[in-house]
Amino acid sequence: MKKLMTMARQFRDDENGAAMVEYSILVGVIATATILVIIGIGLWVTGAFTELCNNLDSAAVGACQVNGTAPV
Repeated sequence: MKKLMTMARQFRDDENGAAMVEYSILVGVIATATILVIIGIGLWVTGAFTELCNNLDSAAVGACQVNGTAPV
């Protein structure tokens, strides 16, 4: 009985599992934030190049290539 009580006390005091869960949540939050930042940067770059292409199309000189060919 004493051994069972000792094992129960050790199980209660063991925090390795809790730390692993906390680190897993932290890794998940960091991964989600990283993905959102990458998507945001991608959208910003796409917008910048779209604006550049529109400006080139409206200028007297220069053209923006669409799908590898210059617009007519």
